[in-house]
Amino acid sequence: MKRVAIVGARGHGASYFDRLDRLASAGLARLVAVADPRPPGPLATRLNGATWHDSLAELLADPGARPEVVVVATPTHTHSELAVAAMRAGCDVLLEKPPTPSLAEFEQVRAAAAETGRLCQIGFQTYGSAAVEAVRRIVADGEIGTVTGFGAVGTWVRTAGYWARSAWAGRRRMDGRDVVDGVVTNPLAHAVATALLVAGAGVAEVETDLYRANDIEADDTSSGVVTLEDGRRLGFGFTLCAPSRSPALVLVHGSKGTLRLAYESDTVEVAGRTLPFGRVDLLEDLVTARETGRRPRCPVEDTAGFTHVVEAVRAAKDPTPIAGEHVSWEGDGDDRHPVVTDVETWCLRAATEGATFATLGAPWTR
Repeated sequence: MKRVAIVGARGHGASYFDRLDRLASAGLARLVAVADPRPPGPLATRLNGATWHDSLAELLADPGARPEVVVVATPTHTHSELAVAAMRAGCDVLLEKPPTPSLAEFEQVRAAAAETGRLCQIGFQTYGSAAVEAVRRIVADGEIGTVTGFGAVGTWVRTAGYWARSAWAGRRRMDGRDVVDGVVTNPLAHAVATALLVAGAGVAEVETDLYRANDIEADDTSSGVVTLEDGRRLGFGFTLCAPSRSPALVLVHGSKGTLRLAYESDTVEVAGRTLPFGRVDLLEDLVTARETGRRPRCPVEDTAGFTHVVEAVRAAKDPTPIAGEHVSWEGDGDDRHPVVTDVETWCLRAATEGATFATLGAPWTR
């Protein structure tokens, strides 16, 4: 069984305990060590003999804890340093999304993978979805006609408690380092990455249009247009300030109609029918890839296009505050959250028409 370590055991990182329990039952991998600066607390019952360390450096220095695979599930601005260190120590890496907050740091991770020959898989789980291949087959069969463009739309809700959960939440920079924790680059990152995966073309240019209703540095309501190398366009409209959460969608626009991929549930809607699919867990994919000689489903180099979008967000001017006349507030305490008027309509238009909020004339852009 592959020896696996988790770096960053809280938040999303805690989900890897269940995933590793399943892989251990299948005889594929087992947890040998965890690195997190906070004491284990309730997680102590999940260790099953694995050791707990304050840092990755301490973990790697312990001969008894030496892993073959390292899961990095820490804040984004720590990703590149930890992933590079793990690969140079001889470990394959599963690096949670977004891989890095800048293109420069992304290139450091990509270079380290090439230099060491280690595998670096990025945690975009939709890369393991059979729905993506199904979309490609449906498009190739001509069911929606000639593809004219792509879209991504996500209208979610994030409360005051979400932004207060950590010092880096909602920050663009912190302690002199890029963080870029906004709607495009973190909560709806899967929408961007999956749309680019479906489009199957490199990124030529990115236009961003960033706003915020919350009192944060980063964007919580944003649109953009990605011009692909084949000349087609991908429009996206995202918000964390909707009245309620709706399933995030990737859209493929064709001359005969639009295909909708609900990537959270791995379902495809096309021509009046809904098709369900399954997915492969990317940690399982990684721990079995080397022995089988199979290419990982989401290697770091395949997320370059997504990182070009991250870089455009990073380099953009600070998000524009949305005027109070366009925002209402709901809930109390940690559940308090803003709702931008008609934001769902504008997000769908951005994804459907391939244009930014400003170009479309959304009222908060004036």
